[in-house]
Amino acid sequence: MAEKEEEKGFVIKDRRRFAEGAETEEDKQEPRSEAASGAGEQKTDQPEEPAGEEEKERGPFPEVTMATFIFSLSSSALVHLGEIPEPETNRSMVDLPIAKQIIDTLGMLQEKTKGNLDPDEERLLKSVLYDLRMRYIQKSGK
Repeated sequence: MAEKEEEKGFVIKDRRRFAEGAETEEDKQEPRSEAASGAGEQKTDQPEEPAGEEEKERGPFPEVTMATFIFSLSSSALVHLGEIPEPETNRSMVDLPIAKQIIDTLGMLQEKTKGNLDPDEERLLKSVLYDLRMRYIQKSGK
């Protein structure tokens, strides 16, 4: 009898989630309650758009380079400085603490990448930081 129990072994069930919308074998067998499955998720009345349709609408994303990363952070800072309108609402808003956080992040990036950027990237980061800092000083009245 003891030998039969040892031969049985054990079963491992992997309960990790690998991708949104991907189903594991366990998901197919045991549906979760709506409270458990909807925790942290917001339901909308609009049907979900397939990823391909959304990409066609927006176009392909640019390649991620140091320059595009700097421009992305810079654009976010300009939105929070009220220099360009917010894309979703098309309204200008000023949120100086968030703008300062983004500018400080770019400054930290400059310090941490010192000596590792090519000359064009260094010039871009330096000029973007200078411009953003001057705009921040003007907006904050310091």
